[in-house]
Amino acid sequence: MHTTVQNPLGYAIRGVGILFCFTIPVMPLADGNAVDKIYHPYVDALEQELEWRAIYQDDQPDQPDHRQLYRFSYGRAFGDRWFGELYLTGDKADNDSFSLAAYEVEAKWQLTEQGEYWADWGILFELEKQAKENIWEFSTGILAEKEWGRWSGTANIIISQEWGSDIEDEIESSLGLQTRYRLSRWIEPALELYVNEQTLALGPVLMGNIQAGVRRSLHWEAGLLFGMNDKSANNTLRVLIEYEF
Repeated sequence: MHTTVQNPLGYAIRGVGILFCFTIPVMPLADGNAVDKIYHPYVDALEQELEWRAIYQDDQPDQPDHRQLYRFSYGRAFGDRWFGELYLTGDKADNDSFSLAAYEVEAKWQLTEQGEYWADWGILFELEKQAKENIWEFSTGILAEKEWGRWSGTANIIISQEWGSDIEDEIESSLGLQTRYRLSRWIEPALELYVNEQTLALGPVLMGNIQAGVRRSLHWEAGLLFGMNDKSANNTLRVLIEYEF
């Protein structure tokens, strides 16, 4: 008889996954529109990137009309497990001009090698400071991805703590899910779901990669998410462009 010895990291990952699954239903969920992007748990040891994101939301209760959110970032890998990124965030609404809204530093930790366990795992850390108010937010989340042939499924489970003199301290959470089909390198159709207290949004996304040279590529994503309840924005358009080098 053979005895299988489990890697302690495997037990830890399963434990964290189970903990988050039980935590989601009882945690208060985040405010505002949850639609942003789906993070994958992988780190390329030599990668650097410039990223631009745009979010446009239409008619969400208790939010400015036709709100636009823009993010620009620079990121780079630190070894084959860590990836760090610095963000500037700006926003605009119908009655307001464009302005700098927040600063953010982000780190991603790849926990497992691809294919090592039944799913691939990572952890995300984010620290954000509002530009015009004394509001801070620290977020941490589990990133999980599973592949089935040409299909892959990704889950982001994020828990956030907000504090500062201009906000009541609170704990929030959000969920993002993506199912993606790798049709080709240039185009991959996907379906995404975003959930928090004020958002239940579902919709199609297209993405792909354009090779621009040795270790240089342009990754793009464009999606239209539809609100599924009375608290959600009617429509949310999200666009992302990453230049990886």
